[in-house]
Formats: sequence, C-alpha cells, structure tokens
Amino acid sequence: MTISAGQTLPEATLIRMGANGAEQVSISALTKGRKVVIFGVPGAFTPTCHSAHVPSFIRTKDGFAAKGVEDIICVSVNDPFVMKAWGEATGASAAGLSLLADADSSFTKALGLAFDAPPVGLLARSKRYALYAEDGVVKALHLEESPGTCEISGGESLLKAI
Repeated sequence: MTISAGQTLPEATLIRMGANGAEQVSISALTKGRKVVIFGVPGAFTPTCHSAHVPSFIRTKDGFAAKGVEDIICVSVNDPFVMKAWGEATGASAAGLSLLADADSSFTKALGLAFDAPPVGLLARSKRYALYAEDGVVKALHLEESPGTCEISGGESLLKAI
C-alpha cells in the first residue's frame, strides 16, 4: 500500500557519506520535530532525475526554507558513493540538499513506491515523488504517474502545496 497524507513515515535506515565514510541515518532521526521535504527518484544520473528533478529543488531551496523546511532530502536506490558523486555533479550538495542512499530499497518498499523496469536495468527502484512531512507525518505527497516525468513532484509544485 502506498503511503498517503496523514500517515507516519516508516522507520528505515538510509546511508550517506560523511567525513569518515559511509554512515547510517534513520528516518526518525531526520524527521523528528522537524519540517522536511523528501523526494525520491528512480536513479542517480538518470536523465529526468539529473536534468529536472534535482535542479527543481536547488531552485526552490530558499522558498522551502522561508516556510520552515529544515532539510531537503533526495532518496534513491543507489549506493552512497554514487549519491555523493551525484550530489557533487549536480551542485545539490553545495546547495545544501541531502542525497541519501536507500541501498537495499527498504525505505522505498515500505513507502509502497517501488517499481521495476527490467528493460533498462532498474530493479526495486523508486517511483518519482516528493513529499512534505512535519515531525515524521506526511502532510503532502506528490506522486508522478510515469517515472520519466517531473511535473507534480518538482520543487515548484510541492512548494506551492505547503
């Protein structure tokens, strides 16, 4: 079942690259008592994710901050090394976005947002979405019908909704 507004985010552990290498971070630690945006992408360096989705949140970061959002988190079913390189390549890390790996897709599956596209080598990947949560509770969820589009899940669309 797909998560929806009013529900609490499932507990899961994501991975980021820190000063001393890979480090695990729990969803509850990232969201407890905070306003956060989490957006999921099918894959780092994939065309729409790279050229549209991440840039939309870089452009809108200040607008979210003005509404009290403390962190914008990009989640992808990739390893933390790829996510670190992608954050550097897109400028997302320099802009202050958090790019986190859901290496085993456990968070994505718990959200009910996993999909497979074997012809292009995408297995247990994330559907394209953006959500706004307060203290771990989803207040808005924007889910794309197609993983190749970034319209309702882009930064501008979610910013208007909160």
